[in-house]
Amino acid sequence: MSGARERGGGPGGYRLEAQIGHLLRRAHQRATAIFQAEIGDANVTPTQFAALVRLLEAGETSQNRLGRLTAMDPATIQGVTRRLVERRLIESRPDPDDRRRTLLRLTEGGRALVARLLPNGPRVSAATLAPLDAAEQRTLLALLKRLG
Repeated sequence: MSGARERGGGPGGYRLEAQIGHLLRRAHQRATAIFQAEIGDANVTPTQFAALVRLLEAGETSQNRLGRLTAMDPATIQGVTRRLVERRLIESRPDPDDRRRTLLRLTEGGRALVARLLPNGPRVSAATLAPLDAAEQRTLLALLKRLG
């Protein structure tokens, strides 16, 4: 094996571990694992939690708007809402003003689940950011907001 490959360099000096997409994916995997360990319900995914929190904040809203509020594409929000409806955490109904649109709202069970899990959110963030000092945490969050 060549020396460049042993050091992680590939053709043309490309190093996977230096690429933003690879680093973001690894950070996302870590954040997801921490979320699952800390949020308080092993059956709630980060995307489902985001949808539940936004529904708590927004009240009844369209599936399309919920997708925008959570930064999820239409296919993703459709799958998330389908699973939450199956778990009876949210309910859907046709919009009486536009039958093409579906309105979503939390059920009582969904409202209770969000109330129970919401206090764990800051612990998830703190654990995810723990390897960084306070200034680094602020910088990372500011930079990620600019990228997003």
